[in-house]
Amino acid sequence: MRLIIVSGRSGSGKSTALNVLEDNGYYCIDNLPAGLLPELAERALVHTEMLQPLVAVSIDARNLPSHLSRFPDLLEEVRARHIKCDVLYLDADEETLLKRFSETRRRHPLSNANRSLAEAINVESVLLGPIADLADLKINTTSLNLYQLRDAIKLRLLNQPEPGTAFLVESFGFKRGMPVDADLVFDVRCLPNPYWKPELREQSGLDQPVAEYLAAQPDVEEMFQDISTYLLKWLPRFAASNRAYVTIAIGCTGGHHRSVYLTERLGQTLQQSLKNVQVRHRDLS
Repeated sequence: MRLIIVSGRSGSGKSTALNVLEDNGYYCIDNLPAGLLPELAERALVHTEMLQPLVAVSIDARNLPSHLSRFPDLLEEVRARHIKCDVLYLDADEETLLKRFSETRRRHPLSNANRSLAEAINVESVLLGPIADLADLKINTTSLNLYQLRDAIKLRLLNQPEPGTAFLVESFGFKRGMPVDADLVFDVRCLPNPYWKPELREQSGLDQPVAEYLAAQPDVEEMFQDISTYLLKWLPRFAASNRAYVTIAIGCTGGHHRSVYLTERLGQTLQQSLKNVQVRHRDLS
């Protein structure tokens, strides 16, 4: 059995996450009382007609505060039944959450005549702290549109052919901000930039002319060797510490040339010795 617990502040994309999981064969339950989590897991194990049941539940701040504070014990009780359980926590910055509520004109579940929207968002963060602290995977949706969030959930949660730690090597551009959910970040802006070559500017690190240009630069090769040596040594130790997800972010200025080229090479190198290595280019879309 596989159980996915989806949580996060209101407006961060929990409904979208449940829709994606439902479309991929999960039996989904929205706003489950946290205290019922062990019972749900037990019933799914005993009564399901599926050989490998897939269940996803959303637990949010509409729960009783006493149930949310007990979440660590409830999660431990579920995992004691040898159930594969992932906790997905979605979030966004406060400004983005305020904007989303204003655009949709929805009422925040914790707001009332005596509590403003901003205050409700902050209270919600405190209530969900026990879940956020135990999240296996955190996705910040501040800069993601609906389709990008769907793709991120499919890539990180559903595209795992092998058990164990899922590693994501991701390129990005600093001009759009550093990925807030990255565990390791490498800055490669010191390397020669193909952007300043007019014939290469409109291409990306996936294109052969850019790859050939970068492969011929000694600094690029030295950077690749240093990063790959570090990752090959230390990522297995991340896996040994029972980390479910690890994100390695490679950043250049725009996220189109140097970071993309190195991310592709690093992904190919890591895939030779590690399972569940995924590659993503955040800023190419």
